[in-house]
Amino acid sequence: MALPLVPVSTGLSPARRAVLTRRVRLLVAATIAYNVVEAVVAITAGTLASSTALIGFGLDSVIEVASAAAVAWQFAGRDPQAREKVALRIIAVSFFALATYVTVESVRALVGGAGAGHSSIGLALAAVSLAVMPVLSYAQRRAGRELDSRSAVADSKQTLLCTYLSAVLLVGLGLNSLFGWSWADPVAALVIAAVAVKEGREAWRGDVCCTAPLTAPASPAHAADGCGCQPGCSCCATDSV
Repeated sequence: MALPLVPVSTGLSPARRAVLTRRVRLLVAATIAYNVVEAVVAITAGTLASSTALIGFGLDSVIEVASAAAVAWQFAGRDPQAREKVALRIIAVSFFALATYVTVESVRALVGGAGAGHSSIGLALAAVSLAVMPVLSYAQRRAGRELDSRSAVADSKQTLLCTYLSAVLLVGLGLNSLFGWSWADPVAALVIAAVAVKEGREAWRGDVCCTAPLTAPASPAHAADGCGCQPGCSCCATDSV
């Protein structure tokens, strides 16, 4: 049975809800601004170094902008809850688009893509993103959970996935520069693509179960895992990411 997209939280005052809504808007704006810069730098550096990994990372940033823009659109309305389902579908499609692109480019690289050159800019960009993205993801996920917004939590997962891609890019570019191991990046990227498909399916179904409010669970079944989650969900595990 489908769950309601945004359960009404009885533990939030209107003032607190307004604060959280503004916080999500600011975090989304910061995510969009950073990813626009990241996309321009990555695609430019990737083109100069003939690096499909860097170009793919830049296109991932474009997809992340689309996901964040969906949440920005949702919270720009007077009733964000009414736009929740559409925002979730947009986020899900962005996950699928990312997975498709990463898979295609990874396979192309494995079956005979041209070797990429060294890129100091790419290495620096991956390192900066690896530091920035987890902070944005955690802050948005925490606000989204308290606000009971599944789309905000789903978008925070998209940002977290960008963190994983940053790590993959950093390792891939580093191994390629140091040892000439051009296969390392596409192999790791295929794992990220599989994770993106999983997250996309959950967002499409509205199964971002970790948005349970920090209040008393609605039923004993929800209290079974200690997190107030729906049966079969693993909110505690996700929150540890």
